[in-house]
Amino acid sequence: MQGGKSIVMVRFSITFCAMFHFDTELRVRYGETDQMGYVYYGDYAEFLEVGRVESLRSLGFAYRRLEEEGVMLPVRELRITYHQPARYDDLLTVRTIIRSLPTARIVFDYEIRNEAGTLLCEASTTLVFVDRVSMRPCRAPEALIVALSARFSHH
Repeated sequence: MQGGKSIVMVRFSITFCAMFHFDTELRVRYGETDQMGYVYYGDYAEFLEVGRVESLRSLGFAYRRLEEEGVMLPVRELRITYHQPARYDDLLTVRTIIRSLPTARIVFDYEIRNEAGTLLCEASTTLVFVDRVSMRPCRAPEALIVALSARFSHH
């Protein structure tokens, strides 16, 4: 207190939330389950790939187009945490999330949920943009950055 008056300090911040997400549905096939009736753990990587490919397609960037333009996207890292099993004939939603604009790499985060909305697994993949001729890392195509920037939400 100073001169009979209290001083109040207020701190606030404005959060810029840049994020793109895309949902892809797929149904578990019998061949994707193990003897316990659960989806085999290795098949989740394929579910993630479907989500990743379809999310890029929704931006106008089919993998084929990227490859035709001389850009490859190998996976550098995969992380996955299993919470609950998916089962035969479950309708799954793969939510693919891009939280930041790509540079020479792009990170995809994922949530896989069943029809009841139960979170079954969370995952992340990091892919690297590679020049098809030199096989050296390169920057993400500018058109992809522009398309993604336009889809980010601002809160």
